[in-house]
Amino acid sequence: MSLLGKAGRAPAAQESGFTAHRAGVDRLLASYRAIPPDANVRLAKKTSNLFRARARSNAPGLDVSGLTQVIAVDPEARTADVAGMTTYEDLVATTLRYGLAPLVVPQLKTITLGGAVTGLGIESTSFRNGLPHESVLEIDVLTGAGEIVTATRDGAHADLFRGFPNSYGTLGYSTRLKIELEKVQPYVALRHLRFHDLRQLEAAMVAIIAERSWDGEPVDYLDGVVFTADESYLVLGRQTDEPGPVSDYTGMDIFYRSIQHDAKQPKRDRLTIHDYLWRWDTDWFWCSRAFGAQHPTIRRFWPKQYRRSSFYWKLIALDHKYAIGDKIEARHGNPPRERVVQDIEVPIERTADFVEWFLREIPIEPIWLCPLRLRDAEGERPWPLYPLEPGRTYVNVGFWSAVPTTPGQQEGAANRAIEHKVSELDGHKSLYSDSYYDQDEFAALYYGDGAYSSLKKRYDPDSRLLDLYSKAVQRK
Repeated sequence: MSLLGKAGRAPAAQESGFTAHRAGVDRLLASYRAIPPDANVRLAKKTSNLFRARARSNAPGLDVSGLTQVIAVDPEARTADVAGMTTYEDLVATTLRYGLAPLVVPQLKTITLGGAVTGLGIESTSFRNGLPHESVLEIDVLTGAGEIVTATRDGAHADLFRGFPNSYGTLGYSTRLKIELEKVQPYVALRHLRFHDLRQLEAAMVAIIAERSWDGEPVDYLDGVVFTADESYLVLGRQTDEPGPVSDYTGMDIFYRSIQHDAKQPKRDRLTIHDYLWRWDTDWFWCSRAFGAQHPTIRRFWPKQYRRSSFYWKLIALDHKYAIGDKIEARHGNPPRERVVQDIEVPIERTADFVEWFLREIPIEPIWLCPLRLRDAEGERPWPLYPLEPGRTYVNVGFWSAVPTTPGQQEGAANRAIEHKVSELDGHKSLYSDSYYDQDEFAALYYGDGAYSSLKKRYDPDSRLLDLYSKAVQRK
């Protein structure tokens, strides 16, 4: 039985979903019209997965309260129509009932589909499925001009379809996305491979991606963790329907610690597909340790429903509001720490170069590795605002912490050094956190040889939305 019930009821239930969605769009449009003409248009939402400061405004925001649901699923075509503000937690809960999942499921439950497309997302299927925006078939966008347009790969708004990824809401906001889904099995069998040398790890990633297998077993999921220069791991996942015991990392056990081992042979594990997709959310990768949530005594009494990224976000918000961390450092006679929360991509053959430099220069560990290749193998950089090269493999390196500062040093010294190194290695940096580029360098990296300016003129001619540099870099 599908989510929509018995076969004869599916069309009526789907129509109900579209009816509710249309009502949500009507509320959105009404809220747009209520925003004063001289005020910036923004979302009226209290939560965000951005680590950079959000622009402040006293004007009302866009009402997206009716854009948070899965509208319809077509299990035969393996597609779903999804409202733009729907979280991946809700999307996955719906699609798994059909034995289906989005082609790429970002690591944290509260990331929205629209956010992952306009702000880019990634996960362990990205070495074979690319990035979330590549599985989008069509997208409805509320533009800065207050119009709803439907963008497709080859339609009248193909320029917006291509330019929407990495635009971060500066061209418009998605109201509906039609995406591809893929069939998944109930379980994921894991192998944790240990490496004592980062060059060997890099070579293993190249081989796995080329063959989609390792040591005779298929590889459906691939990511990794670096603890030190001589302790790093690749985590290989294989879909399976074989019954058997599974691990649970939502309780006392911690997933990233389960990866570590000393044996020469791979360490094996099994998870349900649901728990595999959300394996990083319980402890926000490893960042929950900053709140004491990994201490056995504290963890035992930490309510299970609050062991998730959405709750840690609330703790981070309190820290930002009251500067709790800086006050604690000051009590110990230390200067404020610099936040270094970033995801970058470098070509796979430069992975070891970057990680070795990072481990020498930036005192943060562990770090996350996730290889990716664009699904679009033809053409020249088909997504102009984040110009990865078709046919080339990259590795996303994620690191999320803070580092000591030195009195008198330039603001954002560590982040600036990372930006410089990434550019030196022909890489790219995501824009969800702090950035320090000057305007010319930023334009060269993210404006797609004039593509962004053309899109801005067509879809936001009165500049109702912030431009990308103002949103991603400038402090307000």
